[in-house]
Amino acid sequence: MSNIETFGGIYVAMYSAYDESGEVDAERVKKLARYYVGKGIKGLYVGGSSGEGILQTAEERKRTLEAVMAEIRGELKVIVHVGANSTRESEELSRHAELHGADAISAVPAIYYRLSEAAVENHWQRMIDSSRLPFLIYNIPQTTGFQLSTNLLRKLAAQPKVIGVKMSGESTFELQQYKVAGGDDFLVFNGPDEQFLAGRIMGADGGIGGTYGVMPELFVKLNELYANGRVAEAQRLQYDINAVIKKLLAYPSLYGAAKYILSLRGVETGQPRLPLLPIREEHRESIAALNDDILALVARCGDR
Repeated sequence: MSNIETFGGIYVAMYSAYDESGEVDAERVKKLARYYVGKGIKGLYVGGSSGEGILQTAEERKRTLEAVMAEIRGELKVIVHVGANSTRESEELSRHAELHGADAISAVPAIYYRLSEAAVENHWQRMIDSSRLPFLIYNIPQTTGFQLSTNLLRKLAAQPKVIGVKMSGESTFELQQYKVAGGDDFLVFNGPDEQFLAGRIMGADGGIGGTYGVMPELFVKLNELYANGRVAEAQRLQYDINAVIKKLLAYPSLYGAAKYILSLRGVETGQPRLPLLPIREEHRESIAALNDDILALVARCGDR
């Protein structure tokens, strides 16, 4: 099978799952992973921005992945974000992902230091060489300060293990350029949830997103509508999704709001880790109303 057939589709960027003391809770991780089985998604992206991987120790990231794999291995594809500031730690997480049966690994560049392209290439190459798993570049320049060039992408994509890029930059033109540079079987995942449809139109093979976590069915439906040529309907659904995203972004903590929505559905994941803020007491009522709106939208999509 091609890389696109094997990996293309909708991936929930999975949230963190902590106990009441803020420690990784394996049972909550398992319950969260199980929640997404049967939603129609292709898989989970574990330990990325939504999963707070950058805020966790290597041991916490390992414990999270082990719980995910113990619960849903073979039922969903699992892509693990192994990026860390230290190349050594990234290599360690890469080997761990392979050992525990993940399907692929992915990484942002190291943050804080303004690294040269050669330094970023070496950082990623060490991860690629550390395991036999396929590797997915993660480009998110607005947070890392590093803009992936098409030249570097083309160079990395020449390696069989480098199968694609998660494009979380805001330009669909650059997304399209990455698709051209990578070649026909090079995966491009749309990152910005609010422009999923635009990304698909410009060549993305699927999407990986954080807000998918509270409305996976809507992104699965959106992807289906586009794939079936029902673009006008897809546009209307993207508008509905964007109305939800706009409301989520209005809260001081997107992840706090999303995790509270899941708790209303019986999936407890604790609070986000500081410096990410928890939700405020005065926002609980409006977030509950937003949850009702999401569920009603899901129900309407099921009738289409």
